[in-house]
Amino acid sequence: MNQSETSSVPIAQAAQLAPQSFAFVDLAALVAASALQRPASTAVVDGERRIDYAAFNTLTDRVAAALQQAGLIAGQIIAICAASSIEYLAVFLGALRAGVAVAPLAPSSTPQQIRDMVLDSQARLLFVDGPVAQALNAALPALPNQPAQIRLDVAQGDAALGSWLQLAPAQPAPVAIEPAWAFNIIYSSGTTGTPKGIVQSHAMRWLQVQYAPVFGFGTNTKTLVATPLYSNTTMTTLLPTLAFGGCLVLLAKFDAGAYLKLAQTERATHTMLVPVQYQRLLAWQDFGQFDLTSFHAKFCTSAPLSASLKADIVARWPGAMIEFYGMTEGGGSCMLIANEHPDKLHTVGQPIEGHDIRLIDEEGRELVRGQIGEVVGRSATMMSGYHRQPDKTSTAQWTDGDGNVYIRTGDVGRFDEDGFLILLDRRKDMIISGGFNIYPSDLEAVLRLHPAVADVAVVGVPSALWGETPVAFVVRRADQQAGADGILEWSNRQLGKTQRLGGLRFVAELPRSAIGKVLKRELRDAWNAS
Repeated sequence: MNQSETSSVPIAQAAQLAPQSFAFVDLAALVAASALQRPASTAVVDGERRIDYAAFNTLTDRVAAALQQAGLIAGQIIAICAASSIEYLAVFLGALRAGVAVAPLAPSSTPQQIRDMVLDSQARLLFVDGPVAQALNAALPALPNQPAQIRLDVAQGDAALGSWLQLAPAQPAPVAIEPAWAFNIIYSSGTTGTPKGIVQSHAMRWLQVQYAPVFGFGTNTKTLVATPLYSNTTMTTLLPTLAFGGCLVLLAKFDAGAYLKLAQTERATHTMLVPVQYQRLLAWQDFGQFDLTSFHAKFCTSAPLSASLKADIVARWPGAMIEFYGMTEGGGSCMLIANEHPDKLHTVGQPIEGHDIRLIDEEGRELVRGQIGEVVGRSATMMSGYHRQPDKTSTAQWTDGDGNVYIRTGDVGRFDEDGFLILLDRRKDMIISGGFNIYPSDLEAVLRLHPAVADVAVVGVPSALWGETPVAFVVRRADQQAGADGILEWSNRQLGKTQRLGGLRFVAELPRSAIGKVLKRELRDAWNAS
């Protein structure tokens, strides 16, 4: 592949050219090609360590051979639960090279959740780092059906990655990867019970990679990775970087100051961040002192990005600012190039070429433009299904009158007159008070206008009078002294009668998942418990 056709035209125009009709090539084969063509080019930067494509490809081969030596065959699964590292990436790519799918798991999960996801995935091996191994082994007894653990860090003994690799040949037996095979199983960020395993195929990942030239990915790319490797959010920039022979720069734990120093030192060209990370970076006192002119494109997804924050990013951070809206499950996705649509920052953009997005009501009937409904989407980049959960797969789908299957997002929104999608809220977060539908995002937008409000989340809590009533959790700016009653009174003067808040509480910070989503269930539980 080459990027000459798209690199000289605006992103919005180039997007109409993708995906291009390249013959399928698996990701591990693309890494091997880079090792042949540019062996000395840096593939991954991990703190003080750097590995070039030749060495990275050799390590990937060793992993694939060791998996085969351990008896794994194409179609089987391994799990990885660890912080970002060169070894993590080599194990992931090595598994793909052997035709083995990967279930990347969140180290922040409880030991019980990790074990449940490992067992649900049917992983044959579990690759962990020291903290995960310690937590698992201390909290849970060994079970006969638990897979063996391989340590990715500097551990000694037979369970260490280096010792495990030494037992295998240097080269794996070649495997012809089929596009329909599972590439990975991404577990959803559920807050209770075992999350659902979302199966994505090599074909789906290949289609996503084909968009890469549109966004300037190539051999000179340096992608700063500051989101965890188990997240589908991270994959959207990590995979095209490797596919096109670029360089990944890993930041294992996000810190605004460390991020900015690394971006400047490494001359980063691309990054994917979630809204709370952008918020913390732009609030960093020395943000304007860092040279960020190397950036070609910055991306955001996973959680709502406010219009004011988009405008601030565009004004203060060089390079294109691109917001994606979509789900790990796939379906329909939207894209907003914020620099090119300053009047549409309150939207998540328009459907990407080849993505069909519609709105349906509570009865599953399709709605016309301008009406409010649940967002459903269809495209070539859809999940294969939930792992071993066909009933939940069916529940996640909506079928139109022609029998076409769409993925239900659970999000409520509407299209404006220009075809830009305006998100209102999650269906489950919508508040019904006195028979009126209240969208927390509308209230949060008003609260953010108050000079004392640094961050805010609105949730619905039980009300004997109205059924539900909205309440706000506010993070107050450090330099402001406004009281909760004053902010509540000010906000309710700005809101409609049916929208008014029933209460407001200060918190030091909002509870968030590892990829920045506000955990509103925790806020509801905290309010109801008080």
